[in-house]
Amino acid sequence: MTAPFLTAHCLTVARPGLFATIQDLGRFGHQELGMPVAGALDPIALRLANALVGNPQGTAGVEVALLGPALRVEAESVRVAAVGPMALSLEREGQAPTPLAANRTHRLRRGDLLVLGAVTGASVAYLAVAGGLAFEPFLGSLSTYVRAGVGPLGGKPLGQGARLPLVLGDAPEGAEVELPEPPDYATGPLRVVLGPQEDRFTEEAVETFLSSGFRVGKEADRMGLRLEGPALAHRGSADIPSDGLVTGSIQVPGSGQPILLLNDHQTAGGYAKIATVISADLPRAGRLRPGDALSFRAVTVEEAEAIRRRQEQALAGMIRRIRAVRPAGGIDLDALYTENLVSGVVDIVNGNADIPDLL
Repeated sequence: MTAPFLTAHCLTVARPGLFATIQDLGRFGHQELGMPVAGALDPIALRLANALVGNPQGTAGVEVALLGPALRVEAESVRVAAVGPMALSLEREGQAPTPLAANRTHRLRRGDLLVLGAVTGASVAYLAVAGGLAFEPFLGSLSTYVRAGVGPLGGKPLGQGARLPLVLGDAPEGAEVELPEPPDYATGPLRVVLGPQEDRFTEEAVETFLSSGFRVGKEADRMGLRLEGPALAHRGSADIPSDGLVTGSIQVPGSGQPILLLNDHQTAGGYAKIATVISADLPRAGRLRPGDALSFRAVTVEEAEAIRRRQEQALAGMIRRIRAVRPAGGIDLDALYTENLVSGVVDIVNGNADIPDLL
C-alpha cells in the first residue's frame, strides 16, 4: 500500500527537463474499461534501479525521456539510483558540480540538486528512490497516462515546482552498491509471433516484413512507433472489426506502413495486425528512438516463452550480483580473490622447466 503524502519530505522539480513522468510496471486489468496499461517503456531498467535501492521491483520511479529534470532534495537524506544511458550530476552549495555514475546508488542530503541530464543511445532512463514515492495510486498503479490525465501530478509530466513526496524522510544507513555491469540487451531483429491477422496479408507482404529493414519515423511516442520501410500489402481491406490490442501489436493501416504499439496504446483497434513483439523484446522496443533501424524475426509461442524465462533468469542473476561500490583507489579483495594471479611457475630445483597452470 502506498504511504500517504509526506509533504515535509520530497524532491522538488527545480528545472523540468523535456518529458519525465512517474511510472511503475503498469496499470493491469482495466483495458475492458478503455484504460491503457501505461507503465515503464523499459521495465528491465526500472526493475534494476529499484533493486539497487532495495525497493520491490514494481515500485514507481521517474521515467526520463530525452532530457531529465533537476530535483532538489527537501529531506534529511535520500538514496537514489539511475539505470539507463543518462548523464547525471550533483550540485551542492559551495562546491563545483560533480558527475555521478549511473547503475549504482548515491546518498544525497538536504539541499542537494540532482541534475538528470541527456538520455543518449535510447529513448528512456530511470531514477528510483529508496522507499518509493508517496503518491496515492489510481486503479492500483502510479503509472502516468498523460493523454487522459491519469496518475500522479494530475497525470502530467514533471513540471516546474512539482513536488515528489518521499515515503522515507531519511535514507537508511549502509554502503552504496552497484550493478556488476550495465544491462546487456539482446541485439539483432526484434522477435515476433506472427498474427493474429497474418492471413489478412499477402504471402509476399509477410516475407517482406520478415526480410526487410525498417526505420522509426518522426511520429514516435509512448503510444507507438510509426515505422518507415517497404509497404506491406493486404488481401483486400486493411480494416477489420475492432478487437483488443496488446503492447507490441504491429498494426498495418491502408498505407502499408507498420505501427508498433507501445505502453500507452489504445485498448482496441480496427487495423489488421501482422505480428506481435514478444514480451522479452518489449524493453528493446521501448528504447527505440526516431531514426533507429530495426528488423523482425518470427518465433513460435513456445520459443517466446522460453526466451522470456531465460531473460528472467538473467535479470535475477544480475540482481544477485549487485555488490558494494569499490572504494576510490582501494583494493577490491573480492575481485582479487577470484582472479587467476598465477599463469605458471618455475621449478628452481630441477631446472627452468615450466609447470602447467595450477589455477
